[in-house]
Amino acid sequence: MTIIYGIHNCDTVKKARVWLDQANIPYQFHDLRKDGLDEALLVSLAQRSTWEQLINKRSTTYRSLSDDVKLNLTGETAIKVVLEQPTLLKRPLLVNNDELHLGFKPAQYQQVFNHE
Repeated sequence: MTIIYGIHNCDTVKKARVWLDQANIPYQFHDLRKDGLDEALLVSLAQRSTWEQLINKRSTTYRSLSDDVKLNLTGETAIKVVLEQPTLLKRPLLVNNDELHLGFKPAQYQQVFNHE
């Protein structure tokens, strides 16, 4: 099962979903705001990547964090902060065949799904 995690109104998530729809790839969409983000899911995502890769450092949410929080976004601290503010995660997060793929680029998705 392919799952795409993101936020419904995020432009990049919209582009990824359009690509999947046009490629006729079935997927489940998990809206991080509406469907929620719990610690088990977050830990599962973090085990497939690193916090440096998962956190969107260009986001408004990240820029609004204190320097102390930004410097300590690892392990338990990152879990707590991201659970409070899920928009810190890069979007979309695509899980396919138990592999995590961050962000969206058509060429990346073509490779993931072996599409020409």
